[in-house]
Amino acid sequence: MLIPHDTRIALDTVVDLVNTAPESELPESEQTDGLADVGALYDFAERHRISGVGELAEKDLRAVQDVRGLFAEIFAAPDSGTAAGLVNRLVAAAGTTPQLSNHDGYDWHVHYFAPDASIADHLGADCGMALAFIVVAGEQERLRRCEAPDCRRAFVDLSRNRSRRYCSSRTCGNRLHVAAYRARRKEASR
Repeated sequence: MLIPHDTRIALDTVVDLVNTAPESELPESEQTDGLADVGALYDFAERHRISGVGELAEKDLRAVQDVRGLFAEIFAAPDSGTAAGLVNRLVAAAGTTPQLSNHDGYDWHVHYFAPDASIADHLGADCGMALAFIVVAGEQERLRRCEAPDCRRAFVDLSRNRSRRYCSSRTCGNRLHVAAYRARRKEASR
């Protein structure tokens, strides 16, 4: 699947944003929100080089947390029709206004948000359109959650044959393969 550079960056941003949410499967005392305050939102914006952020406030934090919730719903959507409806709702609320841009050392690419958009609208428009391209391409099944029992991190499976099962083969995948190997060895030694 050929994905343009700016769409790939937007997909990475969506995944990172979704993965800041507290894990509902964990006990409440162990849940942490990666976007718990405005400082964390500034850090997120800087890490993802989100342009034109300006001054952020609590209302921006709440709006981004709401967008994050919609992104999580898109990852959990049972079919493309549901995903499409959620994406449509997201990009309509963001007021998409496509325009070509070349800034910060990037060649020409499309921004889908208005120049004075809030950070939530910026994320909703650009990242929502990246998800729209995935749905349009019939590739919604690439939007996944890690299959490790103790991890539910989001990821986009960009493997050629859509076979990726874990958010990271180095951590979750390796840990489960080692556990399975040890279980087989233990069973064989009986």
